[in-house]
Amino acid sequence: MVHCNCSVHECCECLVPVPTAKLNYTLLMCLKITSGGVIFQSPLMSVQPINMVKPDPPLGLRMEITVDGNLKISWSSPPLVPFPLQYEVKYSENSTTVIREADKIVSATSLLVDSILPGSSYEVQVRGKRLDGPGIWSDWSTPHVFTTQDVIYFPPKILTSVGSNVSFHCIYKNENKIVSSKKIVWWMNLAEKIPQSQYDVVSDHVSKVTFFNLNETKPRGKFTYDAVYCCNEHECHHRYAELYVIDVNINISCETDGYLTKMTCRWSTNTIQSLAGSTLQLRYRRSRLYCYDIPSVHPISKPKDCYLQRDGFYECVFQPIFLLSGYTMWIRINHPLGSLDSPPTCVLPDSVVKPLPPSSVKAEITKNIGLLKISWEKPVFPENNLQFQIRYGLSGKEVQWKMYDVYDAKSESVSLPVPDFCAVYAVQVRCKRLDGLGYWSNWSNPAYTVVMDIKVPMRGPEFWRIINGDTMKEEKNVTLLWKPLMKNDSLCSVQRYVINHHTSCNGTWSEDVGNHTKFTFLWTEQAHTVTVLAINSIGASVANFNLTFSWPMSKVNIVQSLSAYPLNSSCVILSWILSPSDYKLMYFIIEWKNLNEDGEIKWLRISSSVKKYYIHDHFIPIEKYQFSLYPIFMEGVGKPKIINSFTQDDTEKHQNDAGLYVIVPIIISSSILLLGTLLISHQRYCT
Repeated sequence: MVHCNCSVHECCECLVPVPTAKLNYTLLMCLKITSGGVIFQSPLMSVQPINMVKPDPPLGLRMEITVDGNLKISWSSPPLVPFPLQYEVKYSENSTTVIREADKIVSATSLLVDSILPGSSYEVQVRGKRLDGPGIWSDWSTPHVFTTQDVIYFPPKILTSVGSNVSFHCIYKNENKIVSSKKIVWWMNLAEKIPQSQYDVVSDHVSKVTFFNLNETKPRGKFTYDAVYCCNEHECHHRYAELYVIDVNINISCETDGYLTKMTCRWSTNTIQSLAGSTLQLRYRRSRLYCYDIPSVHPISKPKDCYLQRDGFYECVFQPIFLLSGYTMWIRINHPLGSLDSPPTCVLPDSVVKPLPPSSVKAEITKNIGLLKISWEKPVFPENNLQFQIRYGLSGKEVQWKMYDVYDAKSESVSLPVPDFCAVYAVQVRCKRLDGLGYWSNWSNPAYTVVMDIKVPMRGPEFWRIINGDTMKEEKNVTLLWKPLMKNDSLCSVQRYVINHHTSCNGTWSEDVGNHTKFTFLWTEQAHTVTVLAINSIGASVANFNLTFSWPMSKVNIVQSLSAYPLNSSCVILSWILSPSDYKLMYFIIEWKNLNEDGEIKWLRISSSVKKYYIHDHFIPIEKYQFSLYPIFMEGVGKPKIINSFTQDDTEKHQNDAGLYVIVPIIISSSILLLGTLLISHQRYCT
């Protein structure tokens, strides 16, 4: 029972609450009126609430011109309506040429009005009522007014991709008259007239222009579109249509990790024009097995979340993955003007694997042969045959790498020749599928060779001697001097030196002198031969120098004269003349020292065929120097020729000869200049 309010407009109003779930119920009701203690009751009546529902007015009324040039009126249904609605639309059109009104019943939430005219005003209202069965009309919606411009473009804006074809239509009104479509011309950016071959006459008042195989729109300042103008023959209206052409060729690259558990795909937007209000999304569809020959955008696809990285690329991770399934993917550009898709690509995770780098990489220089041996272990995944690439070089801050390719999938080592056996080499290895699919792995951690002896030293050191004591005595102290072997001769180190002695009385013995480069012994017999051997971890040098000290040979004199000419402060020319000899000359030893200083003697070993030699050292002209030339025979050391000063008489000659070399070019240059002057003078005289 509810109480009624009977004070409203001379009638009674009763509010009966009915839950939504009971709208289809049938209600029996009567009205009881009490007056002066007397109760009056109306007859019973049956009511179905569903038949008396009055909806709220439709919402969101709006109007727009479609791509076909029609006026689209659309709206939204009111909320909480328990049944579908039908709608009544009333609209009026007011223009300079026509006034019309219409009233239509529709079941959809939109209505198309054709023959839209430029410079017209449209006023629209909508109301709703239950579609099936009895009902009550809602109140009319608030009136909505839409005014068309003097030039109507449809569509007013187009978003498309490079290489596509699009069309614009227009209706042009000028001074209250609609211009004939045959008199309409089209311009691009008011700078380029579009050829008439691209025009079409759709009707008396509708003109159409088509653009073929479009190029990407080049931004002009803040404008990211091309302005398309529909013009009269002699003038253009300031309104225009907007054409957005985007290059949607976005490259998507994918990479499967070495554990075959995930696939990472990357793409960049740097190659496409960015439009305000647009969003990009990667979409994909997975086939059960392999890729189709020609990938295509499938209507049923899934989005994939991608995240922007610091390098400007978007990155998406597929995990888990199906190695032999084809993943067709593309980038969708969503914009209020529409959606564009990049060309699709299909990726097979098994074909884009980046293997793990080879492990257990080792490098060593082989003994006796001297090759750089590199070994490694291939990764567990993938199970395909792999090729390997090796880079190696001398270890340092900036390694100058050399490359070597290994195509034998079963190979796990290789030996390479290197120029320096005794250097430290850095080595790295990487791998890739032998069939060329996928990517190179990262380089392995570097491995380094260790400098070790690979052979016995190639030769022993060159050495010389200093004889101390009275030269007239038969017993003399002899000090041997030698320079440490370079690593290229020692291959690759020297642990110690050994002196072998052999005397004329068949005495033979050896002495280990460690790492010293000087050794003194007593020369007591008529002939004493010494040999210096270099010893490394593998053995002793095979090719060695011998030096025999012989009393008789020390008196053999074959050097007639010795001259020393100072060329400059860093070079002295030493020349000599020899006498014939029956002994076999092996080589010479040149000694020199500063007599004003207590420095060590300097010496050089030179070939026996040389008659002149340039000594490079620091010489002070005012100091006195001693130069000695020793002939070395098979039988022993001969008598030296010793001079204690520079050769003065020939020094001036050498200096004069050097001056002549400077004067001669000057004379030649002067002659050339003089000849040129005479020729020029002669030419002037003749003219």
